[in-house]
Amino acid sequence: MSKNLVIVESPAKVKTIKKFLGSNYEVMASGGHVRDLPKSQMGVDVEHGFEPKYITIRGKGDVLAQLRKAEKKADKVYLATDPDREGEAISWHLSEALKIAPEKQKRITFNEITKSAVKESLKHPRTIDMDLVDAQQTRRILDRMVGYKISPLLWKKVKRGLSAGRVQSVALRIIADREEEIAAFIPEEYWTLDVELFAGNEKKPLIAKLSGMISNGSDRKLSISSKEEMDAILDTLKDASYVVEEVKKSERTKKAPLPFTTSTMQQEAANVLNFSAQKTMRLAQQLYEGVDIKGNGTVGLITYLRTDSTRVSDEATAAAKEYITANYGAAYAAFAENSSGANGNGKKIQDAHEAIRPSDISRTPTMVKESLTRDQFRLYQLIWRRFAANRMTPARYETTAVRIGAAGYRFTVTASRLLFDGFRCVYTDSEETKEEEGVLQADIEKGMHLKAGRTDVRQHFTQPPAHYTEASLVRTLEEQGIGRPSTYAPTITTIIARRYVAKENKNLYMTELGEVVNNIMKEAFPVIVDVNFTANMESLLDSIGEGKTRWKTVVENFYPDLDEAVKAAEVNLEKVTIEDEVSDVVCEQCGRNMVIKYGPHGKFLACPGFPDCRNTKPFLEKIGVPCPLCGKDIVIKKTKKGRRYFGCEGAPQCEFMSWAKPSANRCPQCGGYMVEKGNRLVCEDKSCGTTISV
Repeated sequence: MSKNLVIVESPAKVKTIKKFLGSNYEVMASGGHVRDLPKSQMGVDVEHGFEPKYITIRGKGDVLAQLRKAEKKADKVYLATDPDREGEAISWHLSEALKIAPEKQKRITFNEITKSAVKESLKHPRTIDMDLVDAQQTRRILDRMVGYKISPLLWKKVKRGLSAGRVQSVALRIIADREEEIAAFIPEEYWTLDVELFAGNEKKPLIAKLSGMISNGSDRKLSISSKEEMDAILDTLKDASYVVEEVKKSERTKKAPLPFTTSTMQQEAANVLNFSAQKTMRLAQQLYEGVDIKGNGTVGLITYLRTDSTRVSDEATAAAKEYITANYGAAYAAFAENSSGANGNGKKIQDAHEAIRPSDISRTPTMVKESLTRDQFRLYQLIWRRFAANRMTPARYETTAVRIGAAGYRFTVTASRLLFDGFRCVYTDSEETKEEEGVLQADIEKGMHLKAGRTDVRQHFTQPPAHYTEASLVRTLEEQGIGRPSTYAPTITTIIARRYVAKENKNLYMTELGEVVNNIMKEAFPVIVDVNFTANMESLLDSIGEGKTRWKTVVENFYPDLDEAVKAAEVNLEKVTIEDEVSDVVCEQCGRNMVIKYGPHGKFLACPGFPDCRNTKPFLEKIGVPCPLCGKDIVIKKTKKGRRYFGCEGAPQCEFMSWAKPSANRCPQCGGYMVEKGNRLVCEDKSCGTTISV
């Protein structure tokens, strides 16, 4: 019997795929990339055609030795790395490092780790797509050039440990621009008026909103910007007669949302589950690679997680239709395919992948719940519901719009009633407004006179743009064409880790350090942080991947301008000093106030007298809540393994600790302390069990 070697990226896939293929196949993992550009230098020969210099990644020598041994015994080598540019490049690096003969190497891809998908891929092997490899290689070289040319400049002009990146610097610019918008925003006053109106003897009122004025028989929009204007309107309406001028009934439908792409999955997981982009991708990777399901062994639960496609295979569509018909009824099964060749923003997508969906729709979240962690279950449930909803029929509503005239002013009443829930029986979008606007209790007819009740006059002020969250930043990056599905999470993680951006209550805020770095980038490298330039570069990478553009042409045009800008910045940029934040903790060795420093493991306190005084101590961040045992401050601490908990600053004398964040509020029933759990406060005394919504 011939022996076949299958090489995948992740060790987690080995057991799953080995089970599908049997004893005639040896399955091994590369553990991701095995070669890369060297860390000690840029690794690109700018003097001789921009050729990259690849070396074996430290620690991968043993992996390559084992793979070489297996490769020599094999008659065929199937390179089964991920189905994207990065995976294509890893296959090429493996081919080069292992020196696999062209006649025995086969490239295969599968979008889901299921028996049928893996076996089907073996029937359709191909050669390595060098256009995709060149596209990945170009991205790597461009990113390396930006990082290795600009980062040392930031170390010299600001401080060591900083970095610049082709995508991360643009993301930082986007956040900074929003902060400037917020700072420059001037609120404007406006007023609204709602009136209670009664039809006949009906006791429940209609709430009519003032929407405009009637001028020459047509409506004119009304803007009320002061109390004086509102008072004048109220005077006019004091004895006015309210008459129904039009009642318009219609039916509308609401289509199911598209199945998840990487971007929309990250956004929805942030909005619904409060997951960071990084956490969402980590959990999705686990669901894709395979989870040990009781009675089934290791199973890949979802399709490939890095995609900007909303396409769904014919097989998955047929399976979904069968499942929905059997479990919900034929009326719920959609006949047309609810997906498109665009990513939801009208942009052309790389359609090699499918949308993110369950590998088997009949494997419901309830069936696998016991085999998943809580967070794995919540993400799988979100993906399953979104896909099931997308294969269902639209929701249908009856809408009623009533126009009412009074003393030359126009009032409107709208109502909406759900006729058929359709896809909403399994899924409701996190940003969806409440569809049921209220059902009209009375029969309203044209010409009917209504009796006025109470008025509700409200003063408002326009609000500034919202601070970016991870979800809204991912959406903006996608809309602007910056980066790719695989880059969103690491980009956000990097700018937070570099302390350019602080994350508080989901919102992203610029730090002083972030402002300094962004200003330097805008001044010295305006092209690098230009949104349009970066988006255009992504288009060029796509063009390389399609075989339409030479990769060296892109690099040759990019590098000279970058090199010239760096040289000019070294001469023209002034050094910037960022003062350390001073704490109220006094150094017990020399009496100075200690300052907050940042290390590999986060914040710590250090004496500003270094090197004369080398005293350091942990930084304990207070949360503004007194200890329920001794009254001292509660601070955020970490275990040796890095898990966060809340403890008393008086430890070890005070033994108070809590995994959940304590609240300053006391339990109204027993007087005990309460902790925050989601949007609730829960009494820590289990015998009390009091819960309060916040």
